[in-house]
Amino acid sequence: MGHIMPKVFHLYIDDSGARHPDHKIGKRPSHGKDWFAMGGVLVDAESEERIKVCHEEFIKKWKIKAPLHSAEIRNKKENFSWIGKLSQEKQDSFYEELYQLMKVIPVTGIGCVIDRQGYDVRYREKHGRTMWSLCKTSFSVCVERSVKYAMKHDAKLKVFVEKSDKKVDAVIREYYQELKIKGMPFSNNMDGYNPVTSDDFKSILYDLKFKNKTSPIMQLADLYLWPICMGGYDTNNRPYKRLMSDKKIIDTELSGNILKLEGVKYSCF
Repeated sequence: MGHIMPKVFHLYIDDSGARHPDHKIGKRPSHGKDWFAMGGVLVDAESEERIKVCHEEFIKKWKIKAPLHSAEIRNKKENFSWIGKLSQEKQDSFYEELYQLMKVIPVTGIGCVIDRQGYDVRYREKHGRTMWSLCKTSFSVCVERSVKYAMKHDAKLKVFVEKSDKKVDAVIREYYQELKIKGMPFSNNMDGYNPVTSDDFKSILYDLKFKNKTSPIMQLADLYLWPICMGGYDTNNRPYKRLMSDKKIIDTELSGNILKLEGVKYSCF
């Protein structure tokens, strides 16, 4: 008998917000919230082609030349300034079709969102300059919860992170290796959290790769991350509410205490 290939999930991670706890927020976003988050979508590896076809159809229909970029699309800026030149009816139909793309693709939204001011207040006094960087916290939590998801499905997990600069990518690679060697970085204060062990990380994590914005699924991870972030501040945020009611976010598969341990993590809110 041939060797049966294990089931594999792919986690696509993008980031949002400023990654240093006390980094002065630049131009405050129009929504007035201040977070750092890492997250995106979990995808069954076998569904990737189907997702790419859906993405391609949408791109072709709207004659889009640039990668889908959540902030540019929402603000009708830069590569997506043309949206503002459409009639209101046409704009509405563009946004609706974009949402339908997010809805039909077989993915599950996941992430770790940290309120930066809450984090600063909670940890500054206790840890001063030795505070974990937000990046380490959110990456580790997002990967850990995705590993739990893979374990439930008897699957392995491959992690794809949006390419940044060399320095940031090297740091992410370090966090990833550390999970496999030591387990969660803050497991000593995670009693009751049932953290994944380093052995679990070793056996479930397959690989870490970096992807450009040209990756269709990375673009979709970016589109998912913003509503996931907003959901921490306002559960009535329309895209968030729709994704929840269409069961596109991991939280809709969980309840009770398991939701706290395996759902989207909202920290320091």
